[in-house]
Amino acid sequence: MATAPRPRTSTREPEELGRRLAAWLAAELPGAEVTDIRVPGSNGMSSETLLFDIEHPDTPVKECALRLAADPAAYTVFPTYDMPRQHRVMSLVAEHTDLPVPRVQWLETDPGPLGAPFFVMARAEGRVPPDVMPYTYEGNWLHAASDAERAGLQEASISLLARLHDQFPAERAEFLLPEGAGSPLRRHVDAQRAYYEWVVGGLARSPLLERAFERLEEIWPAEEGPAVLNWGDARIGNVIYDGFRPVAVLDWEMAAYAPREVDLGWTVYLHRFFQDLTVGFGQPGLPDFLRRDDLERRYAELTGHTPRDMDFHTLYAALRHGIVMLRIAYRQVHFGEVEVPADPDGLILHHGSIAAMVQGTYWNRD
Repeated sequence: MATAPRPRTSTREPEELGRRLAAWLAAELPGAEVTDIRVPGSNGMSSETLLFDIEHPDTPVKECALRLAADPAAYTVFPTYDMPRQHRVMSLVAEHTDLPVPRVQWLETDPGPLGAPFFVMARAEGRVPPDVMPYTYEGNWLHAASDAERAGLQEASISLLARLHDQFPAERAEFLLPEGAGSPLRRHVDAQRAYYEWVVGGLARSPLLERAFERLEEIWPAEEGPAVLNWGDARIGNVIYDGFRPVAVLDWEMAAYAPREVDLGWTVYLHRFFQDLTVGFGQPGLPDFLRRDDLERRYAELTGHTPRDMDFHTLYAALRHGIVMLRIAYRQVHFGEVEVPADPDGLILHHGSIAAMVQGTYWNRD
């Protein structure tokens, strides 16, 4: 992580966005005043967030966050940004579960006001485990916490996933199925293949990612299990915590209708991604936190569903993340931040982990 510049996250000017937001809200809610507009330091590359307050007697939400689709001219991470889909998912999760999902308000599908579709939701106050530098590194609140505090956060976080899968009526998530034929898992994987083809279109292909797709076929689950609503980007970096208690579950753009293990595998592997990076840079990280066996055991206790074929699902998570990392690397190439190496697999930060999973040796490290 110290060998390449931090990828830029936006080509937009925050001050200009603020002016346009104030003009849009004045039309939506006459007499409203937008104050304290700011961009959080944790803004990502797949969409952008603005924080602001509204002063008006008739609005039920005064402290707001706005999620804005990525600038289509800025070499986006994903090919499409369906803001109505995210808005609908969050509304349904709030309706059918007890998860702390922020209350969604306005949805604007016209790209005119801010340059892309967006929605506004209630803002939650708290803290988020950092991605840069990752929470597994020394020097942040989660790393500095006690073992008991981290255990409490882990318990509360796996409970979010268990409750989502158990409480949400699965049939209400069928609209998330990608087009195509086959089971929900087959369609999910096929959609990832299509995403990979989009990422490498006209560019160097990744032999490693293509071998990982082949390996998935070799170890495909004999019993895929029923599909449920998947959060999609199920990780603690997408949760706001008050102390160590979740108060807001964020980032539903990858929500899907798929087996439970797709979500659980993502949770397991995304932590390992940070842990492996930390160990690679000479720090111990948090080796006893969010361990695969602990998460699988506790999920089974909470739901009555014993996770199965998790070697498949953790490889699938690492592969999916690898495609995203390759796209981000090619985005850096586009902006002149890095150069393409002789081996394009070197652009994938966790290529060693993916290779070990393909070979069946990765989990032998524990």
